[in-house]
Amino acid sequence: MLISVGPTLASDKASGALAQAQELTPISATYGATMDKGLSIDGSATRTLKQQADGSWLYRFDVDSLIADITESVTFRWEDGEVLPLEYRYALKGLMIRDRSRALNFNQAANSVSGSYDGESFNMPLAENALDPLGYQLQLQQDLKAGKTDVTYAVADDGDYDEDRFAVVGKETLTTPVGEYETIKVEKVRNADSKRSTLMWFAPELDYLLVRLVQVEPDGSRYEVNLEAADIAPK
Repeated sequence: MLISVGPTLASDKASGALAQAQELTPISATYGATMDKGLSIDGSATRTLKQQADGSWLYRFDVDSLIADITESVTFRWEDGEVLPLEYRYALKGLMIRDRSRALNFNQAANSVSGSYDGESFNMPLAENALDPLGYQLQLQQDLKAGKTDVTYAVADDGDYDEDRFAVVGKETLTTPVGEYETIKVEKVRNADSKRSTLMWFAPELDYLLVRLVQVEPDGSRYEVNLEAADIAPK
């Protein structure tokens, strides 16, 4: 599911973490979301993971704000510690920005991916270990749990694949409405001349749940989400 291009955590810890990473834990988490495009506009976001009656899993991320609403979801199978996406959907609707939509359908049997990007349809071969734009986030969470510190994913998007690399850059203690936690700080690795940055913080004590995300765009606008509440199913 990933290409490891760096070291792992200490082996005595990684072996136990790897076993944990083979299991998914249903979650429901609420975040405060801030989008800054010349003015700060606050909103809320929810992230949920649950298993469905047929054994597949549904992972959702929803943002509700004054300028934009985002609905994003992926249905997938969980096999041997890997996300196998089946169907991905994304919709953005807003007052100050253009509406957008994306869809991906993964056909493992036919070894193909079909979809649409803002109304334009496409078909392409299914790359080995391909992921969708939401499922890779869950895969990253599970790979951190397994002790990985530097990973790269093939993410399907707009008729092609992006090679997205992430690296652990340290640890940081964060205070949240649900408590104080030592977190693992992860950066999306980009080209040296890139003016876009993405940082994420995951809390091992909360089953490696995302606690904070900050993304800064080339124009200086900032997008941030911070954990406000979490409900994690007991194991």
